Amino acid sequence: LENGPRHTQLHVVTWNVATAEPPEDVTALLQLDVQPPTDLYVIGLQEVNAAPVRFLSDMLAEDSWSHVFMDTLAPRGFVKVTSIRMQGLLLLLFAKQIHLPYIQKIQATYTRTGIFGYWGNKGGVSVRFSFYGHMVCFLNCHLAAHMNYALQRVDELEYILEAQDFDLTDTPHIRDHKVVFCFGDLNFRISDHGLHFIRSSINSGRLNLLWSKDQLTTMKAKEPFLQEFEEGQLNFKPTYKFDRNSENYDTSGKKRKPAWTDRILWRIKPKSPPPEEEEQEEQEETASTSADQGPDEYPLLVTQDKYTSLMSYGVSDHKPVVASFSLELRKCFDTPLVYISPVGVWSADEGACLTYTVQEDFMSSTWDWIGLYKVGFKSSSDYDTFVWVREDELPEISEVIQLYLDRDEIPLLGGDYVLGYYSTNLQSIIGLSATFQVSRAVMEGLVPENINGLNK
Repeated sequence: LENGPRHTQLHVVTWNVATAEPPEDVTALLQLDVQPPTDLYVIGLQEVNAAPVRFLSDMLAEDSWSHVFMDTLAPRGFVKVTSIRMQGLLLLLFAKQIHLPYIQKIQATYTRTGIFGYWGNKGGVSVRFSFYGHMVCFLNCHLAAHMNYALQRVDELEYILEAQDFDLTDTPHIRDHKVVFCFGDLNFRISDHGLHFIRSSINSGRLNLLWSKDQLTTMKAKEPFLQEFEEGQLNFKPTYKFDRNSENYDTSGKKRKPAWTDRILWRIKPKSPPPEEEEQEEQEETASTSADQGPDEYPLLVTQDKYTSLMSYGVSDHKPVVASFSLELRKCFDTPLVYISPVGVWSADEGACLTYTVQEDFMSSTWDWIGLYKVGFKSSSDYDTFVWVREDELPEISEVIQLYLDRDEIPLLGGDYVLGYYSTNLQSIIGLSATFQVSRAVMEGLVPENINGLNK
C-alpha cells in the first residue's frame, strides 16, 4: 500500500545500571519474541561505568553494554543506527535492516547539567532523525537526585529541552520534532508519605494510593511544558531503590523510600494554527513538490501498548523500565535515495561488479562509500569490504554507475550478503541491495582431484 498508514513497533528501555556489568541475557529486556515484532529499539542507560579515559565518546569499542545489545540484536536482523555517550549516559538506536534507507538526517547531541558544583555529572543525550520523512527525537536524561530537589529536576529538564540544538532549519530544537520520547532516571520521588505507608501500599498492590504524591505528577499541574508530555499509568512497583540481586527494597542503613525514578514520556508536537489564506494558496501550489507538507497530510499517531518494569534483573539498585509503542504513520516517501544491485553471480574466485543509481537528489559526496555487509551485520561500519563511490564527478539522477571490486576483496568463505550505500553527509545507509549469495572460493590444492571417485 503506497504511502498508506503503517504500524511501526517501537520498544524503549530505560535503566540506571549503577555502573554494573550487563547481565548475560537481555532477551526479556528487549522482549524479543513479542508479536507484532519490534521495528525500532531505543535503549537509554544511566550510570554506565565511564572509564575516565573516554570521558566523552560515542566510539563504543570498550563499552560492554553496547556489545551485549549488538550481539543479541544483530543475529535477528537489527543494525545499530547510531549511539551517543556522555559519561555515564548512553543512548543506542537499533533498527530492523529493512528500515535503514528511510532513517536519515541522524544527529546526536548532549547537554550537561549539574548542581552542587558537580557540573556534568547529570544531563541529557539525544538522537534525532527523519523516519520515512517524519522528524522524531529520543532524549535520555539523568536528572538531579534527592527528595527535595523536585524543582531543580524540572528546571534541568526544561534547560535540556531548550539548550539542545540541531543544525537543521526545520527542527532546530527538541520540541520542534513531530514526536519526542523523553525517558531516563528522572529521579522524581514520592513526597509526604512515610516509608511504612509506601511499603505497605506497594505490598498490598495499591499503587494508586501513591500516585497523587509522585513529584512528576504534582509538578505537571504547575508546569505547562510538562503538560505537553504524556505518560502511561504507573501500574508497576517503584523501580528504586533495591538491594542488588534481589527484589527487596533497600535494607541498608539509608533505607531509601521507594520511588518511580525511572520514567518514559512522550510528546506529540501541538498543531500549529492554520496559515493565512495567501500563504494557503502558495502552499497548495508547492504541495506536490514540498517534502514537508502539513502535519495533517502525514499524521503520526502514537499508542502505548505496554509500560512496565522488569523485576527479574538484579545487577543494579534500579529495575529497568520498558515501554512498547505502536506508531501509525503515513510514509512521506518509500523509495530509497539510492538503488544498488550486484551484477551477475559473485564468487570469491573472481572480481565482482555492482551498479548504483541515485534516484533522488541528496547531498552526495565523493566520501560516500558502498559496503559489502554479511547478513546479520551490527552497524554501518561492520562491513567485510567497501568501495568508494565514483571520485571524479557527482552522479546525475538515474545514471547507472558501475563499480568493481578486486578478487582479493571478496570474502573467501562466501555467504549471504547485502550491499549498502553509506552517505557521509546524512550519516546513514541510504540504499540497500536485496540479499544475494557470494559463493566460496574453490581453493587450489584443497579440492580433491577425483570427485565422486571419477579420476580425471
